[in-house]
Amino acid sequence: MQTQTPPSGSPARRALTTVEVPLRPAVVPRLMPAVAAALAGRSALLPLPTAPTAVRDELLSEFAPRKPLEKDVAFIVPTSGSTGRPKGALLSATAVEAAATATLERLGGPGRWLLALPATHIAGLMVLARSVVAGTEPVAVDLTGGFDPELFAAASVQVFAGAGRRYTALVPRQLSALLDAGGAPLSALTGYDAVLVGGAAADGALLDRARKAGVEVVTTYGMTETCGGCVYDGVPLDGVRVALADDGRIRLAGPMLAHGYRLRPDLDDAFADGWFTTSDLGRLGDDGTLTVLGRADDVAVSGGENVPLAAVDQAVASHPDVAEALSVAVPDAEWGERVVVAVVPTDPGRPPTLDDVRAHVRERHPVAYAPKELHVLDALPTLPGGKTDRRALAARLGLAQA
Repeated sequence: MQTQTPPSGSPARRALTTVEVPLRPAVVPRLMPAVAAALAGRSALLPLPTAPTAVRDELLSEFAPRKPLEKDVAFIVPTSGSTGRPKGALLSATAVEAAATATLERLGGPGRWLLALPATHIAGLMVLARSVVAGTEPVAVDLTGGFDPELFAAASVQVFAGAGRRYTALVPRQLSALLDAGGAPLSALTGYDAVLVGGAAADGALLDRARKAGVEVVTTYGMTETCGGCVYDGVPLDGVRVALADDGRIRLAGPMLAHGYRLRPDLDDAFADGWFTTSDLGRLGDDGTLTVLGRADDVAVSGGENVPLAAVDQAVASHPDVAEALSVAVPDAEWGERVVVAVVPTDPGRPPTLDDVRAHVRERHPVAYAPKELHVLDALPTLPGGKTDRRALAARLGLAQA
């Protein structure tokens, strides 16, 4: 589905284009013209997943394409916070072009990209934006059945057919899968001039393994509000400034910063004075190199997707066999973080199974929200005031909380 909102008010007002983005290679001809039009200032783009339908409908309801468009917007990219309510980051063409240009300059110049991530997320969308800026045609991996290393290798053949530099972007679990596969997938992986790895914390052992195999890994740090990664291997891209708030949270500024959220002027303070304060704790070395220490809030980053734990709690607790639920984020070498949930069953003699809970959650949320581990308890740990205690839960289960 592709719709355009009719111009409203001033003749200069642009339309907001919504495009449902397939996970097949058809994503390139479907989305590239819309990305180019947005960067040229002819329209603004809101990418939407084709499934699950409930997620797409929630985004349409939240972002209201027929309402007037904010000023200076090229892309409205969905993201989520600790409440689970989706937010649409407002990205200007100038911000996206600045991010794309800075990436290409850091990596060694224009090149052809392999899209191996959903283009409804900022990491995938920026692969297309960098292609437009570089004047190259990207190639997409078929993700309809999930990430398949053999399909990655097959798509890479098309990328390598032409001259010039070759790039791709992955999340850690994809990098792990390609290393495990060996053969043609690993050979393809080593053929890229740079493999950006972000979206979740990458395990040091995984990165060492990749580099020893000859993979040109570049770790990236950023978020939707910064047009994706803006700190590469701990070093800010040109034009990016990094600082730490008094509580240790990472603050970012630069030309690739979003300037607000769709229809949420109440959140403008998030970008006060041209700085965005993240939910991550960090440390700055004497040379300005950034080390990310972990999340400062209750949001897991699993497989490159933000997973608000409060939303997981609510979804699991809505299962008819669950009386109470509490989740925690646990470091995971493949996923960055995995979601573990503890439940108090409505009937102690008939506790729910992990498969039941996962299926229930997936009816309401993306698959990343579905817990990967389930524990059945008689009662959840609580703070003195009665609020459930995630830290105590992690300790009780013998887990190292992310």
